[in-house]
Amino acid sequence: MFDYAKKIKEYRERKFLTQEELAKILNVSFVSISRWERGKFEPNMGTKKKLVSLFKKAGMTIDE
Repeated sequence: MFDYAKKIKEYRERKFLTQEELAKILNVSFVSISRWERGKFEPNMGTKKKLVSLFKKAGMTIDE
């Protein structure tokens, strides 16, 4: 299963983004980012697609 919590945090750290900055990019609240990174919730399908695109552009693997 793909670990969104780990990948979202890894992406933010690679890009030197705060949760608030990533939230603006994805058009969600920073609370959502926080919950996703802690593994409390997962993004919806539309946001997952945006995230995968961002991960690929950053050279991150999406296989797990």
